[in-house]
Amino acid sequence: MDCIANLQNNSIAFNVYVQPRASRTRVAGMHGNAIKICVTAPPVENKANGAVIRFFADLFGVPKSAVSIKSGRHGRNKKVLVNDIALEEARKALSGALSKI
Repeated sequence: MDCIANLQNNSIAFNVYVQPRASRTRVAGMHGNAIKICVTAPPVENKANGAVIRFFADLFGVPKSAVSIKSGRHGRNKKVLVNDIALEEARKALSGALSKI
């Protein structure tokens, strides 16, 4: 999982490509150097962003407050920051999600 950047203080950052209005919320693979995620929420009134935050909080086992969208709030390409998680934990969780494709 070279797409995840290790930051200081047990934080990680990675690029996400979001497909809103999908039939189910899931990791759908890679989209270039970004993790492609499908969310059922529509791209209006911040609903898709909220779905992305909830998904990654559940995936990594951290509170929603530990996940934030640092850039791309109004587009499909986003940079997500997750606090309170070690790089290896994140890689393991993401590899598990990608293996279910």
